[in-house]
Amino acid sequence: MNLPNQEAYYEEVWRVVRTVPSGKVVTYGQVAKMIPSPDNVSVEEYKVYGARWVGNAMRDCPADVPWQRVINSQGKISNRPGSGRQRHLLEAEGILFYKDKIDLKRYQWQQHGQGDDGSKQMELF
Repeated sequence: MNLPNQEAYYEEVWRVVRTVPSGKVVTYGQVAKMIPSPDNVSVEEYKVYGARWVGNAMRDCPADVPWQRVINSQGKISNRPGSGRQRHLLEAEGILFYKDKIDLKRYQWQQHGQGDDGSKQMELF
């Protein structure tokens, strides 16, 4: 499924990611849950595709978006070009890795008023 208005959605993703503070991370699915389902996309379809669309937006993000702070729901950096640089940037922000994972209980950012994001995140410790 394609986004009806990709440009508007990407802008919203980047707006959310710009608010993630240094030393914190969010998951692709978490970002998707912070953004309402796009027009002409059902809630069910959005649940299926939202995290993937966030990933696509992050692939194309402008330089002022802290892309390194978006990781997968397992607390890992997704395997792709730039993953080594992403880890280096996160470590420079004080985020520690344990066996290539980030402790989401410690480092996951919770937007004000946001509870458990409901994603299937692994217990890391």
